[in-house]
Amino acid sequence: MFEVSKMIRFEAAHQLPNHDGKCARLHGHSFIAEIVVRRAHVHASGPKEGMAIDFGDIKAASEDLVENYLDHHHLNETTGLFAPTSEQLAKWIFERLEPSLAGLHSVSVHETCTSKATYTRPV
Repeated sequence: MFEVSKMIRFEAAHQLPNHDGKCARLHGHSFIAEIVVRRAHVHASGPKEGMAIDFGDIKAASEDLVENYLDHHHLNETTGLFAPTSEQLAKWIFERLEPSLAGLHSVSVHETCTSKATYTRPV
């Protein structure tokens, strides 16, 4: 099994209205989403020979989300999530990428350099 991951970065604001701390206030993060694809085989020939998936294909699949919903947006508004926690964002991104990324395994959202949440394909 091959596992390929691509990290995408975005700057965004959010707030967690029912949070019992300062995250209830509008604030922002430099987010990183890590997209993980698992595939059993690599391409045997052609321009992607030896690759399970091209990193560029993962980037291309995520570009619309980054541009129109994530980067420099207020995530409560663009995602439709009442409280866009890292957990909820990981699931939201996963569900939108899954139709275009065969073998999508998981999405992790790093809210800070020491904090992340991961959503994995349900079994």
